[in-house]
Amino acid sequence: QVQLVESGGGLVQAGGSLRLSCVASGSIFSGSVMRWYRQAPGKQREFVASINSGGSAGYADSVKGRFTISRDSAKNTVYLQMNSLKPEDTAVYYCHAQTTQGYIYWGQGTQVTVSS
Repeated sequence: QVQLVESGGGLVQAGGSLRLSCVASGSIFSGSVMRWYRQAPGKQREFVASINSGGSAGYADSVKGRFTISRDSAKNTVYLQMNSLKPEDTAVYYCHAQTTQGYIYWGQGTQVTVSS
């Protein structure tokens, strides 16, 4: 069974850091484009960052320079290092996988709360 399991969320003060992890089960990690999305209360889910199997990364303008996405193929894990956090980064963060065959998978989400 394919699963994406996020962890690492929590409560942090503005200016602080968190690192999110997403472990992929099954055979989906290899070759997949891995992404992080987030959804704040009352808002639509939005793209945060992506990384392909070759390690090329992309970021939303709102997080560029503060967040870093990375992946560890040996652990089937994608990370999101979040620095200089702001209250507006408060959201549920979701891991997303798009396989080479075009299948899409979502994790259950992890809450990140940044206090001012």
